[in-house]
Amino acid sequence: MTRNKPILSTFLFTLFIAFLMLTGCARYRDISPGTVQKIPVGESTIPGGIKARPAYVWYQGRFQESTAPVGIKASSAIVTEETVTILPLNEPAPLPEYTIDPEDVLFINVSGKPEFSSLTNTTSYSELGKIQVPSGSRVDGNGKIHLPYLGEIQVGGLTISQAQKRIVEAAKKYLNDPWVVVEVGEYKSHPLYLLGQFRNSGTFYMDRPLNLLQGIALGNGYDSTADLSSARLIRDKKTAPVDINDLLNKGDQRHNVWLKPGDTIYIPDSKNRLVFVFGAVKKGGPVAMPPGGLTLPQAIATAELRDTGHDFRYIRIIRSLSTTRGELMVIDFDKILRGEAMPLILQQGDIVFVPKSGLGNWNDAINEILPSLQAFSALLQPFVSIKYLSD
Repeated sequence: MTRNKPILSTFLFTLFIAFLMLTGCARYRDISPGTVQKIPVGESTIPGGIKARPAYVWYQGRFQESTAPVGIKASSAIVTEETVTILPLNEPAPLPEYTIDPEDVLFINVSGKPEFSSLTNTTSYSELGKIQVPSGSRVDGNGKIHLPYLGEIQVGGLTISQAQKRIVEAAKKYLNDPWVVVEVGEYKSHPLYLLGQFRNSGTFYMDRPLNLLQGIALGNGYDSTADLSSARLIRDKKTAPVDINDLLNKGDQRHNVWLKPGDTIYIPDSKNRLVFVFGAVKKGGPVAMPPGGLTLPQAIATAELRDTGHDFRYIRIIRSLSTTRGELMVIDFDKILRGEAMPLILQQGDIVFVPKSGLGNWNDAINEILPSLQAFSALLQPFVSIKYLSD
């Protein structure tokens, strides 16, 4: 027999938490001194296809090894497990031409006549000295431009060719067979915001329709601390069902969507790893994950259970697998405290809900958690925001 110090530490910590919780959980059964609990660990539970490993038995004050048959699964505290999927964003492609909108600056030449055009030169200064630059016409907030003689002309929402035709019609009142050339001098109406761990973050203006990959390329890539699993596309103040990680690392072109003016691409920092504990706890909210990982008993202990009123048999966990996939898990925490199952290892972004009493179904649990999710919406994983906070 040999000792396993890391597992021994985890088990002792679990027993310590159990001792503190005895008075607060009426459903917990005390463990008599000298109790032996066998927790088999087999090949099917080890990542990477590692072959059979020994079982561990708590006996005479220490964790000891014993032989376990090949293929036996570790005793699990998971009561039920359900995978939830979200359909990826699917929208039609935009017009291939740029559309003019407020704040754009247009250079307009009407039949080569300055009195009808917006090509009057203004003086500017640079390192080369004084230079003459065309002033152009800025599209106002109502989508109109103002030209000498021709007055106000509505061009907002039009393509370049459509704007040219409209100006030609206005010029026909003064000129025979006029011609018009329209160019965009400054693109200012289609902003794209790149935030987070981009090498070159900030505000960019799209001069043509761009897809998500082209938008990310504007940021000149991302640094080594980027957490792509939590990256998100934010549109109209909501997280869109687009998996940036699958697009970049798996080449899933379903997520290479067309961008819209005002979109934000956000790539967070991988250093800030959190789980969340809500419900029958004193300190509900985020719990930082240390480099060595975090177990369910440790997270609950950090959040501090209330003295009375909690149901350990049906702890809920919402787990994000990707931006468009997640898991809903029900955990029998009593089973962990009794030593019948190994402590569950939490993953980044896990949401743990300790119910105050027995709950009916997942809809009841979500309704209980929803106010807490809304309070911490900016910190949650994309899947949670899309699935539960998008309405």
